[in-house]
Amino acid sequence: MDSPDVELSILIVDDPKIEVLNKEYFNRQGPTNVIAFPMHTGQFKKITPQLLGDVVISIETAAKEGQIAGISMEERFTQLLVHGILHLLGYYHEKTKKQADKMEKKSNEILKLIDT
Repeated sequence: MDSPDVELSILIVDDPKIEVLNKEYFNRQGPTNVIAFPMHTGQFKKITPQLLGDVVISIETAAKEGQIAGISMEERFTQLLVHGILHLLGYYHEKTKKQADKMEKKSNEILKLIDT
């Protein structure tokens, strides 16, 4: 990803905690699976340029989604982690199908590398 010297933090939480973050930062109701907080944008981006940002994952939601998809919680967690990191790197899927396709393609590439 051409980012060899960056750092990120990963926070693993339960559904009630991610629900609070989802409401506070995005004004969305209910828990979600992953939230990414990029640090390379905004007015403070030059303070710590090596800090990519934070990825917050609900372990409860990862387990539920894994069970529904017929995969392990660990596999679903890895998918969510990659998804969150891609958001930190500027990939998005919410606005256009083109963006979503680009993000999904990159996600699949990375997950395939992790699988080998």
